[in-house]
Amino acid sequence: MGSIGPVQLLAVEFGPDSKFEGRIVEELEILEGNGQIRVLDMLFVTKESDGNLFTLDYQAEDMGDTVAALLGIPRELLSGAESISPSLAGENAFGLTLGEIREIAERQEPGTSAAYILLEHVWATYLRAAIREAGGVPVAEGFLTEEALEPVAVELAAAALRLGEPPAPPTAPNRKARDSRRS
Repeated sequence: MGSIGPVQLLAVEFGPDSKFEGRIVEELEILEGNGQIRVLDMLFVTKESDGNLFTLDYQAEDMGDTVAALLGIPRELLSGAESISPSLAGENAFGLTLGEIREIAERQEPGTSAAYILLEHVWATYLRAAIREAGGVPVAEGFLTEEALEPVAVELAAAALRLGEPPAPPTAPNRKARDSRRS
């Protein structure tokens, strides 16, 4: 893949009462502006109560096509068709398989929306190259959810205390101060 950084598919489901105020897109733009990530593709999918899908791509023409292909959403649906017929294909060497990616879309509950964001981790481009040049091959990768980390919360807190304060996240103009109590 040349000089492209590691690529992640971030899938986030939202319940019927979720509030979309633009903050997620704003944060993605800040991270992209700081050179930490690059949004390769993004697709929003709403599953109506009858099970039909409604899709909304983001920003540019053809945006959403790559994610839709990964999810097994037919191209016609992006133009207004109303059904999904996923077909399974080959699997990736590591990380999520194509079948697992498509299963995520199939499990989406009626009445919910989901954002599927294909991110390039620009910050890790040279790290990945160094690993590959040393003969390393990734065998697993992924972010751990807060729920997955609960069994080791005490150990993580002790490690964070031992290591001291982490570096402050990059700031961007007009970025609002964060209240860590809200999500």
